[in-house]
Amino acid sequence: MRFLILAAIVVALLVGAGGRTATAQPASVRELTLGTSSAGRPISAVRIGDGARKFVLVGDTHGGPEANTYALASQLTDYFRVHPEAVPASVSLYIIPTLNPDGLALSTRFNARGVDLNRNMDTSADACPENDWTIHVQGAYGIESDTGGPYAESEIESRLIRDFLLDAAGVIFYHSSGGDVFPAACEHAPSIALAQTYAAATGYHYDRYWPNYLITGGMHDWAGSMGIAAITPELINGVDADYDQNLAGVQAVLSNAEALLPLPADHMVGDVPIPALIWRYWQSHGGSERFGAPLAVAEHVGPITRQFFARAVLEIHPDQADTPFIVQLAPLGRATAAGQPFAPVAAGEGARFFAQTGHTLRESFADYWERSDGLNMFGYPISEEFAAPTADGQRRIVQYFERAIFAYYPEDGSVRLEPLGWSALIQQRLRAPTAVQQIR
Repeated sequence: MRFLILAAIVVALLVGAGGRTATAQPASVRELTLGTSSAGRPISAVRIGDGARKFVLVGDTHGGPEANTYALASQLTDYFRVHPEAVPASVSLYIIPTLNPDGLALSTRFNARGVDLNRNMDTSADACPENDWTIHVQGAYGIESDTGGPYAESEIESRLIRDFLLDAAGVIFYHSSGGDVFPAACEHAPSIALAQTYAAATGYHYDRYWPNYLITGGMHDWAGSMGIAAITPELINGVDADYDQNLAGVQAVLSNAEALLPLPADHMVGDVPIPALIWRYWQSHGGSERFGAPLAVAEHVGPITRQFFARAVLEIHPDQADTPFIVQLAPLGRATAAGQPFAPVAAGEGARFFAQTGHTLRESFADYWERSDGLNMFGYPISEEFAAPTADGQRRIVQYFERAIFAYYPEDGSVRLEPLGWSALIQQRLRAPTAVQQIR
């Protein structure tokens, strides 16, 4: 009898009006610092929820002239902080009030280095060559200028959003003005569906593309090329935040998240499957040209997912979610250098000195390292330049880094990575207990 009474009390607590069970606990709310701008200002975000579908709202890419998008993103942040239950369990909602805090502080469209961040992305991975990055860009009011940046993804803010979106399902980049919504290019169906839903909920006009001028190196097009549902709403004017309309738009997406926010998908390269996050990193950081082809299917080592490519081993580190390092190169350069007498050197003229390892970087290697987001991708140099045999049997100038070995090819002036992934896979297979050793 006592058990039945306790059971009845539990049921009464769980059942609400109308016979429905009580609602789940509200989503968690977390404050994040994603990184810093070119001038060192923090770029922050708020995360609401813990679902698998990462949905990101990005405000104020164009700084002061589009400060109303900063106001909108801030108001949306305030709403979802107070109403975290509005985020469904399947979604993690991220809001970045400003991606360009320097432009906001300096009342300019550009970042502190004079670059238009929404013309700086590498959009060469999609099927539309007309939107590929170029230094000479079109902009508002018919103005053309050389503000696309010295090279694609030259800016710290561009690299930050690229790496932060690697595991995203959907993203909205807010701009002004125009009162319309357009999706990523190249007939990307998830982006089109997201844009049409958002336009219907906000009352904005749906456009298949931005009709006023050509956008090259756009963030929405980069995201679409990675399989992320990506749209750009243009607020009605350059002053008002259009809060009610855009809250309705976000709510419409959240209420249909499973259909509108597709989870990252695995890909086949040749006959080898690549996990979604590794594929996005591989594709957006140079693909086969930089890393070579996949050599084997991915494997799991504890929580880490690892896959061998010809010139690197790429790893997913779940504990690094919401940082630039959720996917990273394994430290094969340091492993290969173990036991070699790479003595530190003194700082010299014409070279960049790294006190962290006591080594320098110069000329072609410095240029390749910098253009590749070198510290995040390759780590610090752990040797100086020196001549050594390379994998092709030639003697070349090489330099060791924590996660790679650079080799200089004077015949075409290029820098290439040594095939450390291939070497690591061969060594792993030779050490395997099932390996058949041959004695000759």
